[in-house]
Amino acid sequence: MPPKLLKRLRQRFGISAPRMTVQTHVAWYWRMLGLVLVLSFSFALAAWMYDAGRRFAGFDRSEAEQELSQLRESVGRLTKEAAALRASVNASESKLQIERTAQTQLGKQVKTLEDENARLKEDLAFFENLIPSEHGDNTLLINRFRVDAGALPGEFRYRLLLLQGGRPDKAFQGSLQLLVTLQQAGKDAIITLPEDGAAQAYKINFKYFQRVEGTFRVASGAQVKSVRVRIFEAGSSQVRATQNFNLS
Repeated sequence: MPPKLLKRLRQRFGISAPRMTVQTHVAWYWRMLGLVLVLSFSFALAAWMYDAGRRFAGFDRSEAEQELSQLRESVGRLTKEAAALRASVNASESKLQIERTAQTQLGKQVKTLEDENARLKEDLAFFENLIPSEHGDNTLLINRFRVDAGALPGEFRYRLLLLQGGRPDKAFQGSLQLLVTLQQAGKDAIITLPEDGAAQAYKINFKYFQRVEGTFRVASGAQVKSVRVRIFEAGSSQVRATQNFNLS
């Protein structure tokens, strides 16, 4: 046998020949199943370690969710209570406002009644002290003539009581005239009222007595010193009664 051939046989089958490994053949689906099992186990182990770490750190998801649910319930309950209290407060404020308005209106009514009562008492005292026999028939009297400053600048309010003495058999018809003495820009002046177009407001018509009230205005800055009232009978230029009231 040639030496070269013998050398090749020794290298392949001899002691120096390469080692051969024998492996068992496994189907591919068994390999996939094993891989899935290993991955599932790894995921489960990772989740357990994560949950254990959270519990170890003092955070429990179930407890946190329970506390969150309780907090939500508390917030809902407090919101309802706040809405109920807000509605109650609004109702109380509305009721209080109504009561205040009613008290204000009652106060105004009481003031009006008190003023009217005072006037009636004055009228009663006047009529009780009046003796008709002291005056002749058709005597015209002016009682309680007064002038006061009004609420607006330059506004004045006047009032008086007219009485026809004796035993009148017919109503008195006539008109009222005001002579306003004032000082404006350092000069004295007299204004006669009514002005043109306002005579109807100064008409009077009564048989026994009549209360007369009204207002007049002067220029802003004018100082009213006195006001004289004069009563004229219809169809006559003769003054039937007159009276003066001083403001300063």
